[in-house]
Amino acid sequence: MSLADRAEATGAPAFAPDPRLTNEDLAPAEQRNWKVFDLFAMWMSDVHNLGNYTFAAGLLVLGMNVWQVFTSLLVGFVLIYVGMNWMGRIGQRHGVPFPVVSRISFGVWGANIPALIRAVIAIMWYGIQTYLASVAVNVMLLAAWPGLKSLTESSFLGLDALGWISFVSLWLIQAAIISRGMETIRRFQDFCGPAIWLVMIALAVWILAKAHWTISLTSTPHPVSTGEQWRQWFGAIGLILATYGTLMLNFCDFSRFAPDYRTVRRGNFWGLPINSTAFVVVSVIVTAGSLEVFGEAITDPAELVAKVGNTWVLVVAALTFAVATMGVNIVANFVSPAYDLANVWPQKISFRVGGMISTVAALVVTPWNLFSNPTVVNYFLGGLGAFLGPLFGVIMVDYYWVKRGRVDVRELFDATPGSPYHYRKGVNPKALWAFLPSAAVAAVLALVKTFSDVAPYSWFIGTALAAGLYLALCRGDRAPAPAPAPVTVAEEV
Repeated sequence: MSLADRAEATGAPAFAPDPRLTNEDLAPAEQRNWKVFDLFAMWMSDVHNLGNYTFAAGLLVLGMNVWQVFTSLLVGFVLIYVGMNWMGRIGQRHGVPFPVVSRISFGVWGANIPALIRAVIAIMWYGIQTYLASVAVNVMLLAAWPGLKSLTESSFLGLDALGWISFVSLWLIQAAIISRGMETIRRFQDFCGPAIWLVMIALAVWILAKAHWTISLTSTPHPVSTGEQWRQWFGAIGLILATYGTLMLNFCDFSRFAPDYRTVRRGNFWGLPINSTAFVVVSVIVTAGSLEVFGEAITDPAELVAKVGNTWVLVVAALTFAVATMGVNIVANFVSPAYDLANVWPQKISFRVGGMISTVAALVVTPWNLFSNPTVVNYFLGGLGAFLGPLFGVIMVDYYWVKRGRVDVRELFDATPGSPYHYRKGVNPKALWAFLPSAAVAAVLALVKTFSDVAPYSWFIGTALAAGLYLALCRGDRAPAPAPAPVTVAEEV
């Protein structure tokens, strides 16, 4: 049912959406069939990956003990849970993806600014994550079949033959999945989300058995002072917020398919504070076990699996890690640019076409060269990543405080001057005035070494600064409070 059909069915005045602003993928979702398990599995797909494992294990190496890592990331995931619910409520209530939600605060044309920032970051990381998954597969393939080493002796465009085989194989599998649309993505993540748990639990049991079921939860391979431990504890919270700030910004891309807000909250609860923290605990316990067994903290699960020494274990683990990484890649780095690029030219670019453009771009940029270049990863992607917090701050304040949650969805597809979300030539200048200086501050804090102590909090600082500026700029624009419901005689008595 189109937007015009919806208007006719509800008796509203006839409405014709601007073709420059809509297609069937950007219009409000018609099918609302994502249940609690689907959202729970989505979070499993997003959390169960090599990057999060290495992040949690790395905190142990830096000087935190198991309990400190557990409590810091639990607090972080609770905060993420709250933020996801805020954005999830918008998506579920109005049924539209992130670039359309951005029109509420940035304007019908200005929405392309946050959409393209999010898309560029996602495309780059899509390629990098695919490359990292191929590296993990290569480690285990070489351990299982040492004869494959001959494929690593020559390279093309910075990647050896075995690397090309693994990377292109994973790239093609992902392209085949995402070309079939959101329903196939939902089914795939329902599978790959739980898959990694099987390997992680087996790995934990194996390492604990090798350690004779005794590991220390209070020791660390590199003890630091109490003050430094507290700094790392708060820093871990800031870093996990920055990591999930990307998906927090466009979680409405998924919640738009939920039948009600209760489903969103329940799926987020089981997927974030519960499952995510449990994955962190298992990751850190496995790392602590490796310290006990091998005398060193092994933070790469692929390297640890290679020490098992069984060919079939290596093959199964390689496939599972590949599936898990594809899961997080599709959730965090594909869905967003597919919608974001569709928003730029809805008449020509659908969700599927936007997704194909994203996958091709992720290959063309040769992500292994990006990842090996600290300047690109730290300054380009890190700087763009610092922009996501201010975007989130502006959108949340605009929706919940300025608009009080009152949005006319039809008007989000209307580009005529004078329409509510046209603002000034299709762009809301107040959103830009709040976003630009906040993004600049967040980027400086994230990238300049002088501010390295506060760098982990750049996302939070940028979010708070943008929210405060936008609130000040929009003091006189706030929608009137809803009239109180009339009190009946029975209620008075």
